[in-house]
Amino acid sequence: MSYRDNRTASVSRRGFLGAVGLGALGSVPTGTAGAATLDDQYRTVVDVRDEGADASGGESVSALLADLVDDETLLRFPPGRYYMDAQVRASGITNVGLVGDDATLVPADYDDFEGPTYRLFRLGTHYDPGRDICVADFDVDQRGTGTGIRAFHLSAADSLRLENVDIVGRHDSGTWGPVLVRVTDPGGSGVVSGVRMPDGADWETETPGDLWRGPTGILVNDHRGHLTVRDCVVNNFPDNGLYVQGEGTVSVRGGRFANSGPVNVRIGAREAAVEGATVVVDDRAPNYRAQIPMRFDYAEAVDVEGVDLALATPNGDALQLRGGVERATIRQSDVSIGAVPASGIVARRGSGPLSVVDVNIDIESSGNAIRALGDGGSLVVQGGHVGGGATGETLRHAVRCERDGSEFRQLTVDQWGGGRRRGLALLGDDAVVYDCRIQSSDWPVHARGTNVWVEDNYLNSYSGTGSIRIGPSADTVRVKNNELPDGIEDDGGSAVLVTGTTY
Repeated sequence: MSYRDNRTASVSRRGFLGAVGLGALGSVPTGTAGAATLDDQYRTVVDVRDEGADASGGESVSALLADLVDDETLLRFPPGRYYMDAQVRASGITNVGLVGDDATLVPADYDDFEGPTYRLFRLGTHYDPGRDICVADFDVDQRGTGTGIRAFHLSAADSLRLENVDIVGRHDSGTWGPVLVRVTDPGGSGVVSGVRMPDGADWETETPGDLWRGPTGILVNDHRGHLTVRDCVVNNFPDNGLYVQGEGTVSVRGGRFANSGPVNVRIGAREAAVEGATVVVDDRAPNYRAQIPMRFDYAEAVDVEGVDLALATPNGDALQLRGGVERATIRQSDVSIGAVPASGIVARRGSGPLSVVDVNIDIESSGNAIRALGDGGSLVVQGGHVGGGATGETLRHAVRCERDGSEFRQLTVDQWGGGRRRGLALLGDDAVVYDCRIQSSDWPVHARGTNVWVEDNYLNSYSGTGSIRIGPSADTVRVKNNELPDGIEDDGGSAVLVTGTTY
């Protein structure tokens, strides 16, 4: 990847967090060597209970914490429950830490929280960010009725870390979602790791608050630096699970995202990478118009690798590339789509070149496993497999390519579900199909463009309608060294040359 990854990025003098592991340090009791290492990074270390914080959950600690948060200060939260009924805000702060030790933050309910912002902590803003902000090792208990809250709103120019946070209970207040983070300096970096919010949130019509649709799980906006989102769990949010927007870069490493709408992982960034993530749609929520697993709105480069997109009950395409994406590569990934009409990888009009490498798509629905719409860059498919019992009742082709300069090499397609299901539609010019094995209920290959080369393939129609159809608009089609058990159906193409091919 061309952008700087957090694992190799330079760090500030407070960058010890990346070297020693904040999550582990935050859990070490005061007095151990690990805790001393963390404490040494701050001029002041405060035990909030020693300063009078009620750890029983009875009295609000908001006002006390607002007084304690300061530059060069670490606040340690011993075991207990800390009730909060107002926002703690500090802008332009430097080297501030909040670390729990079996500590739970308990927000007041919607009516008792001092509005209108409904946040627990707002550390830094987009116009006055902090620097060296770390938050780790907390539970946020929102199991009480109407207690959904934005727990952490963190804006840092550099060195932002949010780690090991569990949001417990369903967000049912109709206010902002649990987490907002951003890195405002183009040279800055941050990490969100081990943040888990499995219980989701309610739709706006079911809450006392009137936030449109409802909350987002993890929101990253006005982002300009580099952010790594690692091993997070985000389920059932009505206004996107993870939503990234800005001029920076983002890496999503691992994690599980499920059943959020309209998109589970939605990214618009200068460069975006998603590796090893699992995205699941197996619960079609009645209010959600779509629950798309992954969507990229814009980027100079998108890299997706080792992801698992499992759509047992799909409600939208599996992966969308919008027109603002200049280049994308999807490799070594698995997509499964249940028997509800939906498509797999979709490149919208205006998006740039797309490479699909060693991707396996199992599709039971009448949709395109891969669809590349016109007015965009080329599509290259290398290796991989398209299988399943999809029919051709809604969208006929397993792969539909409207783009010029596209290539298909060592691709296996097996679509046996009937309903005139077809294999590969070549609707652009200058296409190559090489060393592929394509079997489908209807035509395995349908060529309609100019300058099409089909070589060393096995193309079999289960219904015997023809191994390849050459449309009347096709011109200069070369069919070389193929095995075509069902022959060629030529509907009037021009300059068709067939050599070394068996029928």
